[in-house]
Amino acid sequence: MKKSLFAKSLGGYLLIIILLSVLILFFSFRTIREYYIESLTGDLTHLCFTLETRITSLVAEKRFPELDAFVKDLGKHIKTRITVIDPSGVVVADSEKNPRDMEKHNLRAEIIHALQGEVGQAVRFSSTVQQEMLYVALPIKQKGLTLGVLRVSLFMKDITALLEKLQLNILYSVLAISILALFIALFYSYNLTSPIRELIAASRRVAAGDFSARVFMKRADELKELGDSFNAMTETLSSFFAEISSQKEELNNIISSIQEGLLVLDRKGAIVLSNASIRKALQSSAVDGKFYWEVIREPQFSALIDRVARDKTGCVDELIIQGNAFLCSATPLSSQEKTVVMCHDVTELKRVEKIKKDFVVNVSHELRTPLTAIKGFVETIEDDIDDKNRGYLTIIRRNTDRLINIVADLLLLSELEEKGVALSLEACDLKIMLEQMQKIFEPRLRGKRLSLTIQADPALPIVMADAFKLEQVFVNLLDNAIKYTETGGITISLLQRSGHVLIEIQDTGIGIPREHLSRIFERFYVVDASRSKQLGGTGLGLSIVKHIILLHSGTIEVTSTAGQGTKFIITLPINLSL
Repeated sequence: MKKSLFAKSLGGYLLIIILLSVLILFFSFRTIREYYIESLTGDLTHLCFTLETRITSLVAEKRFPELDAFVKDLGKHIKTRITVIDPSGVVVADSEKNPRDMEKHNLRAEIIHALQGEVGQAVRFSSTVQQEMLYVALPIKQKGLTLGVLRVSLFMKDITALLEKLQLNILYSVLAISILALFIALFYSYNLTSPIRELIAASRRVAAGDFSARVFMKRADELKELGDSFNAMTETLSSFFAEISSQKEELNNIISSIQEGLLVLDRKGAIVLSNASIRKALQSSAVDGKFYWEVIREPQFSALIDRVARDKTGCVDELIIQGNAFLCSATPLSSQEKTVVMCHDVTELKRVEKIKKDFVVNVSHELRTPLTAIKGFVETIEDDIDDKNRGYLTIIRRNTDRLINIVADLLLLSELEEKGVALSLEACDLKIMLEQMQKIFEPRLRGKRLSLTIQADPALPIVMADAFKLEQVFVNLLDNAIKYTETGGITISLLQRSGHVLIEIQDTGIGIPREHLSRIFERFYVVDASRSKQLGGTGLGLSIVKHIILLHSGTIEVTSTAGQGTKFIITLPINLSL
């Protein structure tokens, strides 16, 4: 059960008051009793000294009957019991009882002390009068001899009655003081906890979003400093939350204005954030809070998210969602265990791309026949033309051949870009294949005085690949290397690297400027258009090379320095499985 600070504070003060009251009563009662008994003992001792002269003479003369009558008469007047005992403990006179009926007192503590020459004192229950009594005994001496013991005593009931009355007065006083202290504690506790309650109420208002809450302490202590700090804190929080709200609104506006679809998934796959574009694409207005597989029922999308969660790295894939094509990029946020997915609608781009491909294929097919006819007619009339016009025919034939090569490359590239293209896998010895390529290019190498060196790892494995398509790769790369190399030579290295074969083709040609490296695999892209036309290039060779390598689940990279040469690095899996 929750206890308030007021209750705890008041309870603490109440406990202190009770403990102090009990201690005061206990020690005061005990101290007063001891003091009163000590005071009475002193009075009785003085009484003994007063009676000593008279009683000593009677005891010395052994006038015991007269002594007994004397103490009885004196005891009635002073309301004190007087007893005289001889050294053997026999009572010879007593103011209350007949001495002959009383037992020997030689074992009484006060008597023993008196016989030893001391003032004896004791408080005990008297078997003779059946009451508790205070005893004081003094030795009766004459000329150094102990004649007996004079003992005086008072009934403790009288002392107790007086003490009880005194204790009752003390109890009333302590009770009155305790009640007063309790009211003071109540006031102090309330005064102490009142500003704390005000702080609690203001804190609850702040927790509910009301940053205008303030506390004002009419005091000059630590609580006032706490209140001032609270007010400063709420002002700071108010400015922070205003800034955060502004930033959040701005962020929401930015997210809403993004044309690409945006999804943010938590580690369980629940959608925690989405924008209007993705909701429109999913044809659903309420996706937040749902699991992504409830709104995107595409196995490819689930595979993309699983791959990102497993590899902890960003992934990009092209997916079909609700009949439309999307380029989806998923990136993990490791610090928050979330995944951000951007979906770019490429449906229209795909449609335009298909139209372009279809157009290229159709145009290529349509151009192939007339180009072949043109070339045939040029070759037919070339022998009958005079030398004056032969140069024109040569230009026509050269450009016709170039167009025919472009058409052939376009048809081949279109075929390679089809996702369903099949590879005819067979065991390929890359070293033998390249040595055969070397024989094909031998005349051109000799013509330019270039060298071609093949360096193969002795343990180079056999590769499963499409031999015809790999030959196209090497033909294109070696053809480019020879075209753009004037001095030096070409070096081909074949290495084995953890389940892959690494092929490096290095030339000492003119190189490729850095700004062109990222685009050399694009179709029709040439670094030097005029030089490419002179050498008969179509601008499609490297694009064909890249597509063939990708079909083999490999990679191709290029490094180059202008004026120093170019290196193509190809990685192919040894055991390709389709």
